Amino acid sequence: MTSKRITQHPVLDIPEGNNVSFTWNGNRLEGREGEMLSSALFANGVQIFGHHHKDNSPQGIFCANGQCSQCLVIADGLPVKSCMTPLREGMKVESVEGLPKVPEDDNIPTFEDIDSQIKDVDVLIIGGGPAGLSAAIELGKLNIKTLIVDDKDRLGGKLVLQTHKFFGSVEDSHAGTRGFEIGHILEKKLAELSSVEIWLETTAVGVFSDKVVGVVRENIKDGSNGNKAHSKYIKIRPQKMLVATGAREKMLPFPGNTLPGVYGAGAFQTLVNRDLVKSSERVLIVGGGNVGIIAGYHAIQAGIEVVAVIEGLPEVGGYKVHADKLERLGVPIYTRHTVLSANGKDAVESVTIALLDDKWKAIKGTEKTFKVDTVLIAVGLSPVNEFYLKAKDWGMDVYSAGDAQEIAEASAAMFTGKIEGIRIAKSLGVYNGDIPDEWISKAAVLKSRPGVPLSEDALSALRSYCRDNKKDSDGGSNDAVNGSGSVENGVMPVFHCTQEIPCNPCTSVCEEGIIKTQDDKITGLPYLTDIKKCKGCMNCVAICPGLAATLVDYRKDAQNPTVTLPYELWRDTVEKGQLVTITDVKGEIMGDYPVERVVANKKKFPGTLLVQVKMGKDVAKKAIGIKFQKFPIESIDVPDTSALPDEAVICRCERVTAGEIRSAIRNGVRDVNQLKGINRTGMGSCGSKTCRTMVLAIFRDEGIDLKEVTERTDRPLFVEVPFGTLAGMKG
Repeated sequence: MTSKRITQHPVLDIPEGNNVSFTWNGNRLEGREGEMLSSALFANGVQIFGHHHKDNSPQGIFCANGQCSQCLVIADGLPVKSCMTPLREGMKVESVEGLPKVPEDDNIPTFEDIDSQIKDVDVLIIGGGPAGLSAAIELGKLNIKTLIVDDKDRLGGKLVLQTHKFFGSVEDSHAGTRGFEIGHILEKKLAELSSVEIWLETTAVGVFSDKVVGVVRENIKDGSNGNKAHSKYIKIRPQKMLVATGAREKMLPFPGNTLPGVYGAGAFQTLVNRDLVKSSERVLIVGGGNVGIIAGYHAIQAGIEVVAVIEGLPEVGGYKVHADKLERLGVPIYTRHTVLSANGKDAVESVTIALLDDKWKAIKGTEKTFKVDTVLIAVGLSPVNEFYLKAKDWGMDVYSAGDAQEIAEASAAMFTGKIEGIRIAKSLGVYNGDIPDEWISKAAVLKSRPGVPLSEDALSALRSYCRDNKKDSDGGSNDAVNGSGSVENGVMPVFHCTQEIPCNPCTSVCEEGIIKTQDDKITGLPYLTDIKKCKGCMNCVAICPGLAATLVDYRKDAQNPTVTLPYELWRDTVEKGQLVTITDVKGEIMGDYPVERVVANKKKFPGTLLVQVKMGKDVAKKAIGIKFQKFPIESIDVPDTSALPDEAVICRCERVTAGEIRSAIRNGVRDVNQLKGINRTGMGSCGSKTCRTMVLAIFRDEGIDLKEVTERTDRPLFVEVPFGTLAGMKG
């Protein structure tokens, strides 16, 4: 099999893990010791993990985050989630063909007493992502006995998957620093606090009426079983609990939506950014929010072609600077479009999209079909909040932070974590002060929606406002705002951001202190207070998370100034003398220009190259991007799209279609629990985590007020647990 390992990356270091051998359906393969089985299989070109017992449909991954059970395989005789099971030397891994069989085992196991093992802690934090880590740091500073449990093998949560630079401010949310690096920063701070204990590879599975939380801790080696690693069920009794469990991805109903190759953007980022596996060759992304747009950028960094991003709304919902940098690289964004079907027999071979009318119906005759092997779904997130809700039911003193509280950016999650950490400390009587108002206001700003992109006229009005009302403290002339003004014998940055978002790292790194934002707000657009003081340090270009700043230098040649452009792809594509295709902010090609010089400050701004070209003074200020994808995006023959949406699978675990659910609703069903009894909707091993939102959407589509619908009854266990683990079996 051909290896799908990523061997070069413009931002990430290539790991040098120990290779181990394992078998897949009897064939010997190699993988990296400790990586998840799903990633090891993908790295070996295996994307079909088995076939469903109901209709023999091929099964692959969807979430790669332990939330669904789509990636089930048999490992050493036991059914396991491949995305949560680390690879070991000599593992025998098999596909699941039909229903997994109970393994034959004549060995008599030994058991330990689990009832007497209850761990008391002041605070239990479920989730070691940005919110959980930030809360633990505040609690640790106050010497409060805190335990963090996380089901992954490392801290950081979704930060681990983020290779792009964060927005916000440098001081408060590490703006201009890449997500995975922020995870390291938070982890280092936490390591200095002795009152915080960390349990990795530990899954919270239930919250019970006696106010005890059950967790399963993996890979325990305690000497009780010949020092052989085993799982252990442990009860935790916290005084206070913080749920910082993040979010799970939503799915869309369309024919072919469960084919291998259709999966969530988070799963994609897990494969390409955490495990450096080139999971795809050609992708189409459904969803123009930040998650989808960023996934497209990550795909290009991983050497994967992005055919398009499609979005149902008239405008993308993510930050415009994110969308702009993707379009500048050569990725088209189709707004008012939807996906009609994913096409293929055993895996995705193509995808068909169409334009939407004002009633959100596909317009016949506008279909396009693209040859792809992957369709990434990025249509929103749902909070993983069942632990919080059940703890509230049982009367526990429970708090939530991050996406478990409200879906927002990771920078906002860090602030909500800090705030909830202090709230918990106050409730314990350890902290007597008030939560800083500044924290609360900044959290609100970081959660806010992006502003409306400004037109050229609106930008001109803003420049006039700043010019008339903002004089720098030294009395310098304020003759440049957002790149306006004339300085044909000096140097100046040009800012190509036209939308208010919480972001101002350029103001922090300017060595001359001449970059400000409108009204000094974090969401204000940047401008220069005195163009004549710019020395051309290029810091603002290098740190900008949206790659929306350039530098135009007239000092050596006023007619053909040097333009410095940010670039985060491979150095060998922009070596000195090479012709590069320059684009404007809209992605329109301005021409081909030879590279004059490449500047890289690996220590201060790792992963960002500053590429310099010479351009005519009449176009220099408009240049912002370097086009990378230059292949034509052409539609192939459109297949038959007459398949009814009713054929879309809603419940992945039990293969229940939209038509089956709609039929039950039309026959009077108004109870989601009753649906389980009729057609097994939501009865699968994932516990309806994936299908729930789609089921409720069908009720709405059928004209049913959701107030009339009885919701599912959530009962522990929220996560699958082997009976032997619950019984205290060793080994």
